[in-house]
Amino acid sequence: MRVVVTRRIPETGIEVLRRAGYEVRIWPGPLPPTREELLQFAKDADGLLTLLTERIDAKLLDALPSIKAVSNMAVGFDNIDVEACTARGVVVCITPDVLTETTADFTWALILAVARHVCEAADAVHRGQWRTWEPLGFLGQDVAGATLGIVGFGRIGQAVARRASGFRMRVVYTDREQRPPEIEQQLRATFLPLDQLLAESDIVTLHVPLTPETRKLIGARELALMKPNAMLINTARGAVVDTDALVAALRDRRLWGAGLDVTDPEPLPADHPLLQCPNVIVTPHIASASEVTRARMAQLAAENLVAALRGERPPRSLNWDELHRKG
Repeated sequence: MRVVVTRRIPETGIEVLRRAGYEVRIWPGPLPPTREELLQFAKDADGLLTLLTERIDAKLLDALPSIKAVSNMAVGFDNIDVEACTARGVVVCITPDVLTETTADFTWALILAVARHVCEAADAVHRGQWRTWEPLGFLGQDVAGATLGIVGFGRIGQAVARRASGFRMRVVYTDREQRPPEIEQQLRATFLPLDQLLAESDIVTLHVPLTPETRKLIGARELALMKPNAMLINTARGAVVDTDALVAALRDRRLWGAGLDVTDPEPLPADHPLLQCPNVIVTPHIASASEVTRARMAQLAAENLVAALRGERPPRSLNWDELHRKG
């Protein structure tokens, strides 16, 4: 069997595929393949190991009829048309769990960096602007004792909440699908409707998947509900936030700051107006970028693909049960 890996990934994943006896093709370029390049490169492939940069839809699957499984090296899957895959008998897999703690860590890195002007202050030092201790220099916001609003209370959202206990924070959350009483009690988290959460939180952090319901979930109306000294943190997907509305809120200082690991568009052009806004930190989608976590993601993505191509239940599949019911 032939499998295509659409980018260079940690060797742990490649080793899993090669030990399984597959012919492995790895896209060699520093940038993702274009649609045309992917169609040519994956011709006659049985499986794809993809990243979130590849759009897997009905047209691509119809052009690559030999594909039996797609394994996405990500917890999100908004780049994959799961319904189209299921209709064509293609198994779809993802890599949840392994990046939960690392993403939660990075969420807190953004919270603290935005709250205390860390990047702006460090940049001033590098530019030779540190003249003396200044009593009014780089004044930030306190995190200890603040109200943390978590939008999306899945694995990552709950991991972020666990870390909040060390800062003696009031934790509130909203979630469209679950209100787990045992987790609420354990984490001392209180459910609030979204509008109330936005109005009461000092820090709002987003941890929802990108779906039709969550696209531009945070727009002009929602930003207007937030406190003027509040911060918005996004390590989910860029399109969960209306970028134009966020730029307007930051420019008008109706929002104190933002920390974004994901943007819309992505990557963000260097001349984008968001980068000219006050107190904004933008990082290049690196929340899961630790050596250990990315290696685990690559290994799980490869294990998913191997199992699916063998006709076995993958460790983490989105549509295995539905395909199995169809026989």
